[in-house]
Amino acid sequence: MPVHPAAIVDPAANIHPDADIGPFCVIGPEVEIGARTRLIAHLYVEGPTMIGEDNVFYPYSSIGAASQDLKYKGERAFTRIGNRNSIREFVTIHRGTVSGGLYTTIGDDCLLMTYSHVAHDCRIGDHVILGNSVGLSGHVQVDDWADVSPYSGVHQFCRIGRHAFVGPYSVIKQDVMPYSLTSHQPEVQVFGANSIGLTRRGFDKTAIESLQTALRLLTRAGLNTTQAVERIRAEVPASPEVEELLGFIAASERGVVKGGASERGAIKG
Repeated sequence: MPVHPAAIVDPAANIHPDADIGPFCVIGPEVEIGARTRLIAHLYVEGPTMIGEDNVFYPYSSIGAASQDLKYKGERAFTRIGNRNSIREFVTIHRGTVSGGLYTTIGDDCLLMTYSHVAHDCRIGDHVILGNSVGLSGHVQVDDWADVSPYSGVHQFCRIGRHAFVGPYSVIKQDVMPYSLTSHQPEVQVFGANSIGLTRRGFDKTAIESLQTALRLLTRAGLNTTQAVERIRAEVPASPEVEELLGFIAASERGVVKGGASERGAIKG
């Protein structure tokens, strides 16, 4: 195990022999680090934290520290990070709390850019990108392939659906629909399907057109959410993507982002 002599590793930590621990890293007890994961330098990792394989952690990040939630009283809680993630400089990831199921989790193949913050009890899926200085409040769920642009903030308990793209400087107070392109211009509103991202990921033209039609009915047809869902059911060809969009709306507890006028009277599907 290549551990730099200037690193401090607690004897109770479980470090894979193929992991690489750079200078001035501090690793506490009950930290598990998988094969080929590299901590470049100046990392603080507090347990219980489980980190998978082939991750790269850049300097000055803090992983697994106690929540900033004032209700947190030191209960045993956890941080779990998957494989092949890139955690850039000054990222903070806090462990879970009792009220959130005790776990903060990050999946595989994610990029967390400089100064991004993942608060307690967040659930981040696979292939997620958090831009520079993105702040996720507690209990936020970010699903697979979502991309949150720099300097955006997400209110606690919000969800961001799969393949959604959130534009820079957005203030997210409601759930962001899967496949949508949502931005703050100057209000947070939906501008249609995330067509560029979906094309890059291999979605066919028919699926993207169906999503564009569904999102237009939700955001540009002057309908409330219930009316828009009825129109989508009647007019848009059924597809797995459209069904996922409608299921996401039906499960939303905060309402979904649509636009300035609709946000004031958001109706759950």
